[in-house]
Amino acid sequence: MTSARSHHGEDPTVTSNENRPAAQRRSRLRAVAAAAVVTALGATALAALPGSASAAGGLSVQYRTSATGATADQSEPWFKVKNTGTTALPLSEVRLRYYFKADSPGAAYRFACSWASKGCANIIGTLGTLANPTDTADRYLEVGFTSGAGSLAPGADTGDMQLRFHQSNWQTLRQSDDYSFNAGQTVYGDSTKVTATRAGSLVWGTAPAGNTPTDPPPTTPPPGGPGSLWDDFTYTSHTDPKISANGWSVRSNSGGPGVPGATWDPSNVTFSTSGGNTVMAMETSTNGTASGTEHTEVLTKATKFKNGTYAARVKFNDAPKSGPDGDRLVQTFFTINDLKAPMADDYAEYDFEYLPNGGWGEPSNILYATSWETYNPEPWQAVNAHTESRQSYAGWHDLVLTIDDNSIKYYVDGRLFGTHEASYLPERPMSINFNQWLIDLNGQTSTTPRAYEEQVDYVLHVKDQVLTPAQVNAKIAAYRSAGTAFEDTVPAS
Repeated sequence: MTSARSHHGEDPTVTSNENRPAAQRRSRLRAVAAAAVVTALGATALAALPGSASAAGGLSVQYRTSATGATADQSEPWFKVKNTGTTALPLSEVRLRYYFKADSPGAAYRFACSWASKGCANIIGTLGTLANPTDTADRYLEVGFTSGAGSLAPGADTGDMQLRFHQSNWQTLRQSDDYSFNAGQTVYGDSTKVTATRAGSLVWGTAPAGNTPTDPPPTTPPPGGPGSLWDDFTYTSHTDPKISANGWSVRSNSGGPGVPGATWDPSNVTFSTSGGNTVMAMETSTNGTASGTEHTEVLTKATKFKNGTYAARVKFNDAPKSGPDGDRLVQTFFTINDLKAPMADDYAEYDFEYLPNGGWGEPSNILYATSWETYNPEPWQAVNAHTESRQSYAGWHDLVLTIDDNSIKYYVDGRLFGTHEASYLPERPMSINFNQWLIDLNGQTSTTPRAYEEQVDYVLHVKDQVLTPAQVNAKIAAYRSAGTAFEDTVPAS
């Protein structure tokens, strides 16, 4: 099928909820159900006292600092997690919290991973606010892991996680009054002022008084059952008959989006092994001419996916696979249905789009999450909501999209990235798509061939269930533990 694409960046004056026609907005809102189905999940603490636990939980946390001053440009807590139990420890179940006191009430902070034995792409850093502030803590850095971090065997540890955080304006921060900071800890040692939870239960450390780091444990449907699409992309080539048999189409037909006159070449979809898993690679290439430009797209043949959870592990790349850099590229994971008429109210599209070299008026790398109500291709008019982050997202990322009767939510590496309101909910089912393409060839004079690559590890859809990122990780681990390479029990729409 042709993926008739349109993008908020093509007209930067139409980017927000405020620009949608009032009549459409009211009509759409009347069609939205008034209540959501909420599943209450219980959490059972392993510790005898709230906010504290011991090594009996099967893991320990070691800490050191590489920035020992009372004040510093950035705080540098480094960690190792060790499996002290007798069975394998899936790191996707583990969350650490390092507690600190903000330098001013409105201070904003940024997290970064300098280096990690498990790979920085597999480390999730989230900054949060405590419900019950103390004299030494009102914020925390929570550290988690993607499914790509794997498991720890008994007695094994993660190796170095060299992490840091700083004020967003790079003003000096004070560490000496931070709950978890220890200036004397310059080599790794156990730290009980850093907490760890496993599947939502506290298993290590003591939180600041009046606080607990526990979250509801993931309740994960087992592999199988109605209403799930799972694909580990265990194929041999773009001609593997299982691709079509499993409901996928590797695009070859011409048309948008991207450079007019470019082709869509199925042979640019290849499969290889990375980290013990088969991954799909999509290559896009150009020699600076329309006839020499090849885009790539893989999509489901069925348009049967609507509410529920969508997830994929995708590797974005800032640098080209070969040749000179600089083309305005789009790397994606999205859902979409067809636009039946200009400004048709039943159109739907939900995008993760990464632009490593900018485009649509942006000068450099930016990640968009966009929810579409409708659009008019000519003259251009768009009704959408979007959230963006202007930074590099090179590397592997866990992308999760959830749709219920109240909102659309986007998550990147376990952290909420954007929430869009009910007026953008879908009325009709959609397909699931991955593509990579060039916005244009404007400003490119080089005729040197160059190629770009996006990789995909897996895709998951769970019909009519809103899963947390932790639940997604647990479900994926269950599929892989069971040796399930593919499953599609989503009924036809």
